[in-house]
Formats: sequence, C-alpha cells, structure tokens
Amino acid sequence: MALYSDKVMDHFMNPRNVGDIPGADGVGEVGNPVCGDMMTFYIKVKDDRLADVKFKTFGCGAAIAVSSMVSEMATGKTLDEAMKITNESVAEELGGLPKNKMHCSNLGADALHAAIENYRARKRGEPAAAATAAHGHDHDECTCPFCDAEIDKEDPICRRCGVEFLECPACGKLASNKDAACPHCGAAMGKKE
Repeated sequence: MALYSDKVMDHFMNPRNVGDIPGADGVGEVGNPVCGDMMTFYIKVKDDRLADVKFKTFGCGAAIAVSSMVSEMATGKTLDEAMKITNESVAEELGGLPKNKMHCSNLGADALHAAIENYRARKRGEPAAAATAAHGHDHDECTCPFCDAEIDKEDPICRRCGVEFLECPACGKLASNKDAACPHCGAAMGKKE
C-alpha cells in the first residue's frame, strides 16, 4: 500500500497557490519547532470572502500538500466558512494522511485561521502582529525526518534510528547532533559536550 494517496502526491508535486500576496489583508504563520514545518498563509478578502489565498511552506511533502489543499478549499469561501476547515476535512479531501503526518493538517488549518484572525484584528484596529503571534501550534510529538518515527520535543532522541537532536543556537529549530550547520538557517551548530 502506498504511503500517500495520489491526491497528496499531486498536491506535493504540483502545489497550487504557492507564493505571497503583496499587500495581503491577513497573514498567518504557524510552525512546529520539533520537526521544522513552517506555514505562512496570505489572504485577500473581498465582500467577506477569501478572494485569494496563497502560502509559503517549509516542511515535508505532506506539509506542502496540506498547504496546497487548504488554499484550494478556502478560496471563495466566506471567512466564517473558512474558519470551519478542520484537520479532518483537509485530510479527507486529500484521501487520507498517515497517522504520523496528521499534525501537518493541523498546521495548515491553523495557519489559515491565523491569517483570518490577523485580518479581523486589523479591521478592528488592533496590532496585526499580536493576532498572528497568538496562533503558534504546540505539539508534544513530531516525526523524525530520517525514519518517520515519533519523537518527543522534551526528549529529542529518535528511539528508532538513534538520531539525537540539538536546538540550533540561532533559530531554535532542531537538527541532528551530527550536523555542522543548521539545515533550517545555516548557522553553526553547537555540539553537546
């Protein structure tokens, strides 16, 4: 049985709506510091509907496919309808996701919701940054990028393949303790003594 559905592979290989929107009405960014998935959604609103939805995602194939699907599901919907998009509905539209990749669907829905909340905060005259900062996603577990086993952010050692993760001193994301430079930002990694 294939790990990913044909629809997931299609959205990964041919992602829709990639990029940003200059002068976006709302921007939402979420991320998982354990596995490094970062999603930023940009929205344009017209007559209380999402006229345009774009994204930039740094992450695994499932994260890219989820972002692409969320952007398609949300475009044309009212803000309230788009806020009802859930991780389950995204995974269902994609024909399913492996259990260890369901966190990607959470991040996709959360990034879209953060962009909508950012737009609403701007309309109310509130500081825009506060609306996005409040929507970081906190997962206790993620998957090892080398073997897909679950790892815990409090004990960042993959029990399956033995890779130990260190926090990058520059960006705070996790990388293998064998990496000389952070794969996320390129900064030199501090080695544990």
